[in-house]
Amino acid sequence: MIARLFSLNTIVGIITAGIRLATPYLYATIGETLGQRSGLVNLGVDGIMLMGAYAAFFVTFKTGSLALGLLAAIVVGGLMGLVMAFFSVTLKAEQGITGIGVYLFGLGMSNLLFQKTLGTVETVSGFPAIHIPLLSDIPVLGPIFFRHNLLVYGAFALVPISWFILNKTTLGLKIRAVGDNPEAADSLGVSVTGVRYLTETVGGMLEGIAGASLSIALLNVFQENLTNGMGFIAVALVYFGGWRAVGALAGAILFSTVNALQLWLQVIGILIPPDFAIMMPYVLTIVVLAFTAQRVRAPAALSKPFERGEG
Repeated sequence: MIARLFSLNTIVGIITAGIRLATPYLYATIGETLGQRSGLVNLGVDGIMLMGAYAAFFVTFKTGSLALGLLAAIVVGGLMGLVMAFFSVTLKAEQGITGIGVYLFGLGMSNLLFQKTLGTVETVSGFPAIHIPLLSDIPVLGPIFFRHNLLVYGAFALVPISWFILNKTTLGLKIRAVGDNPEAADSLGVSVTGVRYLTETVGGMLEGIAGASLSIALLNVFQENLTNGMGFIAVALVYFGGWRAVGALAGAILFSTVNALQLWLQVIGILIPPDFAIMMPYVLTIVVLAFTAQRVRAPAALSKPFERGEG
C-alpha cells in the first residue's frame, strides 16, 4: 500500500487533483482579497458560493447552456456582494455579523430553492476538459497542468491578472490606499465608498464563479450545503497568503493538494481513520496560519467603517 502511494501514477494523480480542487478556493480567495485590500471583511463568502453554485446549476440544468449558468452565478454573486457592501459601507453595520448573516441567507436560501425547484440530486454535463495542443502531450507535466476545464485555467490566469491590477494600475493604488488610509485617500479625491462598493461587488462575482466551478465544472451536481465550509477556508487563505495574489495561489494549492492526498489515501486503501484523513487539510490550515499570521501586515483600515472628516 505504501509503495502505491509513492508510485508515479499516484503522485501525478494527487498533484493533478490538487490543481483541479484549487479552483473554487482560488476564485473565492482572490475575490475576498480584493474586498479586504479595500478594508472590508466578508465572512459571507460561503453563502455567496452556495447561491452561485445553485444559480449556475439550475440555469444549466434548465437551459443546457454552461455559459448562461456561469453568467447566472456571476450575477447572483455580484448582487450578494452589493448587498454586503450596502450594509457594511452605507449602513456601517458590523462587518463580521453582516457576513455571518449573508452566509446564513445563502445557506438557507440555496437549500430552500434546491428543495422547491429540484427536490433531488440531479446531474449536468459540466465544462469539459480542454487538452492544450502539444503541451498536454508532454509526459507527466501534460496531465498535471494542461488537461483541465476552462474554469480551472481561468482560476490560475486570475492570479497574475489580479496581481497586475492591485500593484500596477491606478485602480489598484486606490484600492490599497482605501484599505490602508481611507482618510488620506479621501483627501486626495478618491471615493472610499465607490472603491469599497466596487471591490465587494467584483469579489462577490468571483465568489459566485467559485460556487459555479463546483456545481458545473468539478462535481456537476448540486446538493444542500455543497461547499461544506469552503468559503470560510477561503477567508483563512487570505490571511495565509498575506493579502497577495501569489500567496493566495500558494495557500489554495497547499490546501487542495493535502485534500487530494487524503482522498487518494482512502482510494488506495491505506488504513487510517477516515475522519482523521478528512481532518488533515483543516488541521494543516490552522497550523500554517499559526506560524504565518504574525509575519504579515493586514490593511490598516481592515473592518473599520469610514466616516468622512474622521481622524
